[in-house]
Amino acid sequence: MTTETRTPTNADEYLTYKLRFNNWGRWGDSDEHGTLNHITDETRRDAIALVTNGRTVSLANPLATEKVHSGPRNSRPADHEMNVGASASMDYIGVSYHGFINTHIDALCHVFTGDNGKLYNGFDSSLVTDDGAAANSIDRWRDGIVTRAVLYDIPKLRGIDYVALDEPVEAWHLQQWADQNGISPKPGDAVLIRSGADPFYAANPDHQFVGIPPNTPGVAVSVLEYLYETDAALLGWDLQETAGQEHLPARIPLHEVAIPHMGMPLLDNANFERLSQVCEEHNRYEFMLTIAPLVVLGGTGSPVNPIAIF
Repeated sequence: MTTETRTPTNADEYLTYKLRFNNWGRWGDSDEHGTLNHITDETRRDAIALVTNGRTVSLANPLATEKVHSGPRNSRPADHEMNVGASASMDYIGVSYHGFINTHIDALCHVFTGDNGKLYNGFDSSLVTDDGAAANSIDRWRDGIVTRAVLYDIPKLRGIDYVALDEPVEAWHLQQWADQNGISPKPGDAVLIRSGADPFYAANPDHQFVGIPPNTPGVAVSVLEYLYETDAALLGWDLQETAGQEHLPARIPLHEVAIPHMGMPLLDNANFERLSQVCEEHNRYEFMLTIAPLVVLGGTGSPVNPIAIF
């Protein structure tokens, strides 16, 4: 296995992931929650028990309007229009949240198994139309996600500011961080991987953001082994899939296994900088996490403001 041999995933092994880590039928033929099924009532009660002082930390970036952020990562800035009257004010917000800048969660209808392929759990992709998704849409999670989360702080593990392009986060790095910090992975965990997005972009202000996956450092596809074997509920990251995986038969290889085959939600473009500081202050990297997606009927995901609670 990749994790045991500490070797990056090759093309042949990647293709086996779609079978080895497939969860279709695991929770019934009509299931639309995927790995969120690992979060039980007991899981939520255990997560609530982690709250000892009530401190909260947002894990979201601000919506990337043109005023907030311009550049190649923000090819379609969010709209924010104000209407200010004499005695009150209102505003309008419109956002295209998929991509590599706005904090959002992907629903299980977001990625298919291939062109005209299937959705998670075998639903036909023809169920996704211009009117919305009739299966695996974001409104299925309207009751929210509450679970234990663990921050895997890889720059801190390596004593650097951010993950280097030629040394992405692999499955064995997650295990190394867990062992070093006395963390025992539990079913239902939200696995949050910090690669150091803010420091990376601060150190590389002229970085040209191109390609899918983009030419940035980040997370390698081998982490799927760790996620599956530990029964994780979701993956969150600040830098998404790493460049340098062009040898794999996929455009966005981690997405293309995690969402349609595993049924795993992805929390994209989170911000873990303050969280990293708070974890260090409290000397613990586990905490309660809440995510409340917008109830968009038939939606492929939702912008979110995840909250860590200590």
